[in-house]
Parts: sequence; structure tokens; C-alpha cells
Amino acid sequence: MARAKDNRQDRLVVPFTVGDVVTLRKPHPCGGNEWEIKRVGADLGMACLKCGRRVMIDRFTIQRRLARRVSVENEV
Repeated sequence: MARAKDNRQDRLVVPFTVGDVVTLRKPHPCGGNEWEIKRVGADLGMACLKCGRRVMIDRFTIQRRLARRVSVENEV
């Protein structure tokens, strides 16, 4: 039986850093679509900037749903 090819290995990894603000294509149920990256790894921890809800989503799903990325400068 032939297996379907896993396309995840062919994709490039978008570099995310803690503090980045990203806009996703579909809005959160609260109406906001901007998220702040709180944790970086295989999964990304994000917080909705409108309601504060925190979620963990895998990196490939975020890359697929990403509309634009706004980097935030780290304050000293």
C-alpha cells in the first residue's frame, strides 16, 4: 500500500521570536486577529491581543494561517 507523502518536511521554517506580533487570516472568536508570540519551539504559544486568551498551536499550522508578520523591537 502506497503512503501519502508528508509535505511538512518540504516547507521552510519561518523564524519566530518571543515578542513578535503576527496577524492571522481568520479572526479569533472575540473578533481579534493579532497575536503576540509568547513561547517558541515546535509549538508556538500565543496570546490574543484583544482578549488575552493564550493558545498553543504547532508551527506549521501558524505558517499556513499567517497573513502578515509585524516584528516588535525588544525594549531594554
